[in-house]
Amino acid sequence: MACSHEVTQLLIEWSEGNQSALDRLMPLVYAELRRIAARYMAAQRPTHTLQTTALIHEAYLRMANKSGGKWTNRAHFFGVAAKAMRNILVDHARAEHAARRGGQQKQAVSLDDAALVSAEHFANILALDDALKDLGTLCPRQSQVVELRYFGGLSNEEIAEALSISPETVMRDWRAARAWLYLQLDSSSSRQAQSAP
Repeated sequence: MACSHEVTQLLIEWSEGNQSALDRLMPLVYAELRRIAARYMAAQRPTHTLQTTALIHEAYLRMANKSGGKWTNRAHFFGVAAKAMRNILVDHARAEHAARRGGQQKQAVSLDDAALVSAEHFANILALDDALKDLGTLCPRQSQVVELRYFGGLSNEEIAEALSISPETVMRDWRAARAWLYLQLDSSSSRQAQSAP
């Protein structure tokens, strides 16, 4: 396993335009990218058209094409990778849900169930994505903490490093964001129950 300093140095070199740094970086980070992608894909239905390797490659392409992509450290890189993978799966869920249901109806979801992206949970991931976007508008850092911890699997220390805050602040933001998301998702569930025929 590569040391964090080596990965960070290569990320900085890549950010500065050194393409050979990317060639040296990918073997060092691929296993971790695969772990993040596998975490997402584990909850997919077996017939899902997107495979783990394709998810990694699509995320890499999105990250490589991101204008002005400056990587400050290893945690920042993996956080952005996790967000890119989440966005790819959300886009995929939106497209399939629209095709199957003839629209983009939303359904309530608990935060614990939100990572499950299967045929039955397309609407769930869309509802969580909408709630995270709303949280990002109200408190961008709390939204980032959720993405890095829940979707990226980063530790509190890695999140603190990526966001330049203390681990204690990460914990406070996590608790506040989780409570806010539960309220939003519960409120959405209540509204749907009241409007049901």
